[in-house]
Amino acid sequence: MSYWQIFLLAVIQGAAELLPVSSSAHVILAAVLMGHDPADPEITFLLVMLHTGTMIAVLVYYWRRWAALLRPAAKEDPARPSLKQFVVAILLATAVTGVIGLGLKWVIERVILERALGHSQGRVEELFRSLPLIGTALLAAGVIILIAGYGEGRGEGRPLTWATSLWIGFIQGLSLPFRGFSRSGVTISMGMFRGLARHLSEEFSFALAVVLTPPVIAYSAWGLLKKNEWPSGEKLHELLKPGLIGMVLSCLAGLAALRLLSAMLDKGKWKYFGYYCIVAALVMYTVAFVK
Repeated sequence: MSYWQIFLLAVIQGAAELLPVSSSAHVILAAVLMGHDPADPEITFLLVMLHTGTMIAVLVYYWRRWAALLRPAAKEDPARPSLKQFVVAILLATAVTGVIGLGLKWVIERVILERALGHSQGRVEELFRSLPLIGTALLAAGVIILIAGYGEGRGEGRPLTWATSLWIGFIQGLSLPFRGFSRSGVTISMGMFRGLARHLSEEFSFALAVVLTPPVIAYSAWGLLKKNEWPSGEKLHELLKPGLIGMVLSCLAGLAALRLLSAMLDKGKWKYFGYYCIVAALVMYTVAFVK
């Protein structure tokens, strides 16, 4: 893979990962158009590095807001959670995500791929090659974002309850196996459905991402190790430099994307991300048809 391709994938990943438009769908489409297999170990390794960059961007951008939960002034607003409430809500949502995500993974791999379709070894990564499936997931995410966007401002300001965190964890779990079903898009939308203030829903969604991303990165790395495809020696050295460059670029692109996301939420333009996802789904269907 050339450096210009790495640059392009890093910018796409960094920007789209932190906007509610599904980075994985965009990266997979870009990789396919460049002639690469989305399930190729080289692409998987690069994605591990790019995900690390976007996680750093989230930490840099949100740490001041999360730290504000420690200050008494943050507790004057009854809808604003204390640090303890925020952490408990994150743990609850993450636990539900784990149950739903791992359960779906088992059903897809063991029941659908192996038993129903006769694959000798079911791997959820096989779904990443299906552009029509990714397009359908993008379309579903777009519809959810649109509905939440048109309901913006109605009943905002409710507290972050256990029930809300469970609902957000549930829909985040649904997003894990399906590329295109934007994690940030559906979790922020679910928070808005439940009446959370836009910025609280945003902060909670990305706090969940910080908790979720390391296990996802570790899972991807373990998958490569298990298949003896994790690069080592000279190959690791060959991939590490472009991976580190990609990580830095994805971090910078992620910071720019987070500023855009906050501005769009401030201006009540959340629904425009839904329109974008629907258009992107149509593009995905078109590319799948042409190929």
